[in-house]
Amino acid sequence: MKEFEMIQTYFSGRGPQRKDVIVGVGDDAALMKMPQDKLLVVATDTMVENTHFFTDTSARSIGHRCLAVNLSDFAAMGAEPAWASVAITLPNADEQWVKEFADGLFEIAEYYNVQIVGGDTTQGPLAVTVSLKGFVTEGKALLRSGAKAGDWIYVTGELGESALAVDSKINGLKFPEDIASHIQQRFDYPVARIAAGQVVRHAATSALDISDGLIQDLGHILKASSVSARIDVERLPISHTLYDAVGQEKAISLALTGGEDYEILFTVPEQQKGYLEQNATAMGVKYTCIGQICGGDTGIELLFNDEPFNLKGQKGFQHFSDKEEK
Repeated sequence: MKEFEMIQTYFSGRGPQRKDVIVGVGDDAALMKMPQDKLLVVATDTMVENTHFFTDTSARSIGHRCLAVNLSDFAAMGAEPAWASVAITLPNADEQWVKEFADGLFEIAEYYNVQIVGGDTTQGPLAVTVSLKGFVTEGKALLRSGAKAGDWIYVTGELGESALAVDSKINGLKFPEDIASHIQQRFDYPVARIAAGQVVRHAATSALDISDGLIQDLGHILKASSVSARIDVERLPISHTLYDAVGQEKAISLALTGGEDYEILFTVPEQQKGYLEQNATAMGVKYTCIGQICGGDTGIELLFNDEPFNLKGQKGFQHFSDKEEK
């Protein structure tokens, strides 16, 4: 199957057909109409085989993940997704792979009302790049730079299970079938917290999504806001599944540094805690207070039952490092 035949068969005319798309797939570029009084929001992510997913990862999962990770960025900014372009580099035109990839992509696109408006297909090592576009009301976008001393630190969902799936694949760890299936599902099909982002944006002073590990990603907020933080490790939202699989010490390490969670980390001032609690059911996901923003630039203090907690091992993932940061 050649390039244009592939596009016509698997990508043209599929998924939501939004009224604000004037020209979508099939022309030199897409044309979309922006709502009045909105700012354009753009997020772009590239996924590369054996860096972001394994060789045996299903094409359907890759189709889901490549859009989900962009949607997670939108959730953390309180933005509304609308349109996406998708560029795929393939070693060969495997029709079954492309079909499953497109099925995974359009399934999540349909759920979040995102129209695929264009992209590119080329031959080469397997990689996928998605550029997601949407909008947010001017002055309402959540940034990393708004945290203030005294703000409470929250996180949605649970942490560490997706990182365990990666760890088990790399190190050949074996778990009972129910645990193995559960953690693999968490890695293969991350959930973008768009609904949570719409609630959080009315209460939070800063936010981001957790992709490279809680410690490392919280550090981005602290740097942008010129503040420090205290994390109460015993409050981390860790599932019984994770505790049962690897024990307390390893579970805490994965929750703090593992990454791949795509949960929202956000800060809320004292006066907005009531709003958050009143509107929590609209988020559709639990949220947990795990610490507090402090003054100064002393970094992150980890406490366990008010005693200093020593984190062993890596602090998070960075590209272009020989190994994970120590």
